[in-house]
Amino acid sequence: MCWAFNRQQDEPEDYIIATGEHHSFREFIELAANELGMEIEWQGRGKNEKGYDVRSGESFVAVDPGYYRPTEVDSLLGDASKAKQKLGWSPMT
Repeated sequence: MCWAFNRQQDEPEDYIIATGEHHSFREFIELAANELGMEIEWQGRGKNEKGYDVRSGESFVAVDPGYYRPTEVDSLLGDASKAKQKLGWSPMT
């Protein structure tokens, strides 16, 4: 991702800087493992799901219910339209 813009404003404002794309944690783990030359096999479901390295059979990713956030929404997706409109900024992925 690359964020590059240089624009001064008369008054400060809040902006959402986001790609507007939804990506799961599973997708992030798979991409990271791929960069390390690993292939993941997922086994189990829900809180019992684990990710295993196909070559070694070793489990290296597991769900930890201790990190569940009971008030979390199902999906978070940022809307950066204000940054695009006022700053001329758009994401590059």
